[in-house]
Amino acid sequence: MIKGKEAYLKKLTASVNMRSVEVGKELNGSTPPSVFIGSWNYPKVYAGPMIAPQHGDTAIMDAPESWIPGHKTQEDIIRYRLGLVRGKQPIRITDLKNRFVSKLQEISLAQSSTDSEAQFDRKPTGKSFSDEHTPFGPSALIEKFNIGNVKWDRALERVYYDGDLKAAEAVTSLHEKGIPFSNIQKAFSVGTMGTERRRRLVPTRWSITACDSTIGKNLLKEVRQFDMIDCCRVHEFSSLNNYYSVLLIPTAWQYEWMEAFLHILGREELVFSDFEHNAGKKGYSTVGGCYYSCKMAVLEALAREQKQAGAIILREAYPGYVPMGVFNVRENVRNAMNQPPKEFEDMTNALSYISTKLQLPMTRFVKESTLLKELRTCRQTTLSSFLA
Repeated sequence: MIKGKEAYLKKLTASVNMRSVEVGKELNGSTPPSVFIGSWNYPKVYAGPMIAPQHGDTAIMDAPESWIPGHKTQEDIIRYRLGLVRGKQPIRITDLKNRFVSKLQEISLAQSSTDSEAQFDRKPTGKSFSDEHTPFGPSALIEKFNIGNVKWDRALERVYYDGDLKAAEAVTSLHEKGIPFSNIQKAFSVGTMGTERRRRLVPTRWSITACDSTIGKNLLKEVRQFDMIDCCRVHEFSSLNNYYSVLLIPTAWQYEWMEAFLHILGREELVFSDFEHNAGKKGYSTVGGCYYSCKMAVLEALAREQKQAGAIILREAYPGYVPMGVFNVRENVRNAMNQPPKEFEDMTNALSYISTKLQLPMTRFVKESTLLKELRTCRQTTLSSFLA
């Protein structure tokens, strides 16, 4: 399913006609701070900073947590991202004493934007879109790179200097302290966490899923200890050409993610899904990193409320939607969970309500679902009307 979904999303990104920023071989500007670690040719990867050709505070260009609350449009976000120039050098993932890598670590630990100067081997060109990471603009091999004075975030600094702290513990500790997910992920990707001998560069797309799944796993341990909710709830949210509906049911933890892409390229109506029972999931999800981003966002809200529930999430993407990375899922679901829920006595009534908000018939989601077929009853009410 991953290959089929990836191929489809690549077709979507090919239709984006927004232009990247144009710069020459020399660039004097500011990094938000932002870095990118590629996965091609692993364990020798292309790593480097992303720099905006402007000075001052450029944090908004790499701050996914602020975009939806700040009412940024899809065009705003793409414009921010295509305004970042990616410099890169081939680096072995264990070569953390490399001076270039040290500068990337300085950037990732910074508490604010950093003045940067770069010289490339040629004029940077191109742009990159992905369903895993946020887009970015032109790129080129970087020959020289200098940064101004950097003041580190104190919480990230403490983790960096603690060579006995395991990476998973560092990630969860920072999340509990309220450090933005994107800051944690960037610092994790450049090898600033973990016991000293195990530190290494982690490709950006892998580090995003690693942080989502690590935080989610820790939250699930906590959520399992709480009492279950006492009715069915629906949280919902719409933004960036997407609609999200989070159905919480009064059961022990179980989880299903379903996403539909509707009439974006033509008349297609594609649904992708994956699930886990209470015992958890084995192996990597068939739908990719969005599975872990959504799971983390739901568990985060349940832990905050000190409640346990089963969760079934329905997403629809509409014409105009462009893949911009799994932040889209994480932050939309977070915003959904922050909305006051609608409460229902049983799952049939909850699904009936959700069906009025969907463009795709609920029967199609049920057909693609595993948990909805298994959960025939909720408070003694059957789902026969949706399973017919």
